[in-house]
Amino acid sequence: MIRNVKPEDIPAITNIYNTYITNTCITFETEPVSEKEMERRMRSFTDKNYPYLVYEKDGKVIGYCYAHAWKEKQAYSHTAETTIYLHPDYTGKGVGSLLMKELITICRNAKLHTLIACITVPNEASVRLHESLGFRQVSRFNEVGRKFGKWLDVYDFQLLL
Repeated sequence: MIRNVKPEDIPAITNIYNTYITNTCITFETEPVSEKEMERRMRSFTDKNYPYLVYEKDGKVIGYCYAHAWKEKQAYSHTAETTIYLHPDYTGKGVGSLLMKELITICRNAKLHTLIACITVPNEASVRLHESLGFRQVSRFNEVGRKFGKWLDVYDFQLLL
Protein backbone atom coordinates (compact mmCIF):
# COMPACT_ATOMS: atom_id res chain seq x y z
CA MET A 1 0.00 0.00 0.00
CA ILE A 2 1.31 3.44 -0.97
CA ARG A 3 0.37 6.33 1.28
CA ASN A 4 1.59 9.68 2.55
CA VAL A 5 4.29 9.62 5.18
CA LYS A 6 3.33 9.91 8.86
CA PRO A 7 5.57 10.89 11.78
CA GLU A 8 5.41 7.31 13.10
CA ASP A 9 7.17 6.14 9.91
CA ILE A 10 10.36 7.98 10.86
CA PRO A 11 12.07 5.05 12.68
CA ALA A 12 11.63 2.73 9.67
CA ILE A 13 12.68 5.41 7.18
CA THR A 14 15.75 6.24 9.27
CA ASN A 15 16.70 2.57 9.48
CA ILE A 16 16.38 2.10 5.71
CA TYR A 17 18.41 5.22 4.95
CA ASN A 18 21.13 4.47 7.50
CA THR A 19 21.63 1.05 5.90
CA TYR A 20 22.55 2.83 2.66
CA ILE A 21 24.79 5.33 4.45
CA THR A 22 26.85 2.68 6.22
CA ASN A 23 26.95 0.01 3.51
CA THR A 24 26.87 1.72 0.10
CA CYS A 25 28.05 4.67 -1.94
CA ILE A 26 24.49 5.36 -3.12
CA THR A 27 24.23 8.32 -0.74
CA PHE A 28 27.13 10.66 -0.16
CA GLU A 29 26.33 10.97 3.54
CA THR A 30 28.98 9.23 5.60
CA GLU A 31 27.50 9.26 9.10
CA PRO A 32 24.14 7.73 10.12
CA VAL A 33 21.36 10.23 10.78
CA SER A 34 19.19 10.38 13.86
CA GLU A 35 15.43 9.96 13.85
CA LYS A 36 15.15 13.58 14.95
CA GLU A 37 17.15 14.73 11.93
CA MET A 38 15.14 12.51 9.59
CA GLU A 39 11.92 13.96 10.94
CA ARG A 40 13.27 17.49 10.47
CA ARG A 41 14.08 16.67 6.84
CA MET A 42 10.68 15.09 6.23
CA ARG A 43 8.89 18.13 7.63
CA SER A 44 11.03 20.50 5.56
CA PHE A 45 9.60 18.86 2.43
CA THR A 46 6.03 18.21 3.53
CA ASP A 47 5.67 21.70 5.03
CA LYS A 48 6.35 23.02 1.52
CA ASN A 49 3.69 20.68 0.09
CA TYR A 50 6.11 18.34 -1.66
CA PRO A 51 4.92 14.73 -1.83
CA TYR A 52 6.53 12.21 0.52
CA LEU A 53 5.28 8.65 0.12
CA VAL A 54 5.88 5.34 1.85
CA TYR A 55 5.20 1.81 0.71
CA GLU A 56 3.76 -0.25 3.53
CA LYS A 57 3.51 -4.04 3.45
CA ASP A 58 2.02 -6.05 6.31
CA GLY A 59 2.21 -2.97 8.54
CA LYS A 60 5.90 -2.39 7.83
CA VAL A 61 7.42 0.49 5.82
CA ILE A 62 9.58 -1.13 3.16
CA GLY A 63 10.34 1.89 1.01
CA TYR A 64 9.85 5.60 0.62
CA CYS A 65 10.23 8.35 -1.94
CA TYR A 66 9.75 12.07 -2.06
CA ALA A 67 10.21 15.19 -4.15
CA HIS A 68 11.85 18.39 -2.99
CA ALA A 69 13.12 21.66 -4.39
CA TRP A 70 15.87 21.10 -6.93
CA LYS A 71 17.35 24.56 -6.47
CA GLU A 72 16.21 27.49 -4.39
CA LYS A 73 15.90 30.31 -6.95
CA GLN A 74 12.31 31.14 -7.93
CA ALA A 75 12.73 30.31 -11.63
CA TYR A 76 13.30 26.66 -10.62
CA SER A 77 9.97 26.43 -8.80
CA HIS A 78 8.47 24.07 -11.39
CA THR A 79 11.34 21.61 -11.08
CA ALA A 80 11.81 19.09 -8.28
CA GLU A 81 14.41 16.49 -7.38
CA THR A 82 13.25 12.98 -6.54
CA THR A 83 14.66 10.56 -3.99
CA ILE A 84 13.81 6.90 -3.41
CA TYR A 85 15.08 4.26 -0.99
CA LEU A 86 13.88 0.70 -0.45
CA HIS A 87 14.59 -1.78 2.30
CA PRO A 88 17.30 -4.02 0.77
CA ASP A 89 15.03 -7.10 1.05
CA TYR A 90 12.54 -5.47 -1.34
CA THR A 91 14.74 -4.22 -4.17
CA GLY A 92 14.07 -5.68 -7.61
CA LYS A 93 10.46 -6.61 -6.75
CA GLY A 94 8.63 -3.71 -8.43
CA VAL A 95 8.14 -1.66 -5.26
CA GLY A 96 10.35 1.16 -6.49
CA SER A 97 8.48 1.40 -9.76
CA LEU A 98 5.12 1.59 -8.00
CA LEU A 99 6.34 4.26 -5.60
CA MET A 100 7.91 6.37 -8.33
CA LYS A 101 4.88 6.10 -10.63
CA GLU A 102 2.69 7.45 -7.82
CA LEU A 103 5.19 10.22 -7.08
CA ILE A 104 5.33 11.21 -10.76
CA THR A 105 1.53 11.34 -10.94
CA ILE A 106 1.33 13.56 -7.87
CA CYS A 107 4.05 15.86 -9.23
CA ARG A 108 2.31 16.09 -12.60
CA ASN A 109 -1.01 16.92 -10.92
CA ALA A 110 0.77 19.59 -8.87
CA LYS A 111 1.78 21.23 -12.15
CA LEU A 112 5.49 20.55 -11.76
CA HIS A 113 7.21 20.58 -15.15
CA THR A 114 10.49 18.72 -14.62
CA LEU A 115 11.78 16.03 -12.27
CA ILE A 116 15.50 15.48 -11.68
CA ALA A 117 17.09 12.35 -10.24
CA CYS A 118 20.75 12.45 -9.15
CA ILE A 119 22.20 8.93 -9.19
CA THR A 120 25.59 7.91 -7.88
CA VAL A 121 27.55 5.68 -10.25
CA PRO A 122 27.53 2.73 -10.04
CA ASN A 123 23.87 2.15 -9.20
CA GLU A 124 22.58 0.18 -12.15
CA ALA A 125 19.29 -0.69 -10.44
CA SER A 126 18.41 2.99 -10.00
CA VAL A 127 19.50 3.81 -13.55
CA ARG A 128 17.25 1.03 -14.92
CA LEU A 129 14.33 2.12 -12.72
CA HIS A 130 14.51 5.74 -13.82
CA GLU A 131 14.99 4.89 -17.49
CA SER A 132 11.97 2.56 -17.35
CA LEU A 133 9.91 5.52 -16.09
CA GLY A 134 10.99 7.79 -18.94
CA PHE A 135 13.86 9.63 -17.25
CA ARG A 136 16.81 10.33 -19.55
CA GLN A 137 20.42 10.94 -18.58
CA VAL A 138 21.30 14.59 -19.16
CA SER A 139 24.64 14.96 -17.38
CA ARG A 140 27.53 13.18 -15.74
CA PHE A 141 29.74 14.74 -13.11
CA ASN A 142 33.05 12.89 -12.70
CA GLU A 143 34.66 12.26 -9.31
CA VAL A 144 32.46 14.71 -7.36
CA GLY A 145 32.17 12.57 -4.23
CA ARG A 146 34.53 10.42 -2.21
CA LYS A 147 33.35 7.61 0.03
CA PHE A 148 34.97 4.39 1.25
CA GLY A 149 38.22 5.49 -0.39
CA LYS A 150 36.71 5.74 -3.90
CA TRP A 151 36.00 8.70 -6.15
CA LEU A 152 32.40 8.62 -7.31
CA ASP A 153 30.54 10.01 -10.30
CA VAL A 154 26.96 11.30 -10.38
CA TYR A 155 24.50 11.09 -13.27
CA ASP A 156 21.58 13.51 -13.51
CA PHE A 157 18.43 12.11 -15.07
CA GLN A 158 15.51 14.27 -16.17
CA LEU A 159 11.83 13.64 -16.80
CA LEU A 160 9.72 16.30 -18.48
CA LEU A 161 6.17 16.00 -17.19
